[in-house]
Amino acid sequence: MKPGVTVTGFLLCRSLEEADRVAALLPEHVRLSRAEPGCLRFEVLRSHADPTRFAVSEAFADRDAFEAHQARAAATIWAKGTKGIPRDYVISEDPE
Repeated sequence: MKPGVTVTGFLLCRSLEEADRVAALLPEHVRLSRAEPGCLRFEVLRSHADPTRFAVSEAFADRDAFEAHQARAAATIWAKGTKGIPRDYVISEDPE
């Protein structure tokens, strides 16, 4: 299935302590995100070269699935624990 919405980019922590907090929260966030209807890909990988950077690659079946993900994630420990951490994301939507 071709994704309707993709998200690519980086989560840019400002310190190793902040990055370690992100790393601790990631497994549950990834597990819950991958279990959502319409989630086609959800990967967040910590850089070996710069451990304060996390590469993000997400794909959702359509805009509704992406918006449902955003709404669900906004009310989680992940959202609270990563609030204010800079993100450099590109969100692309297939016009089909």
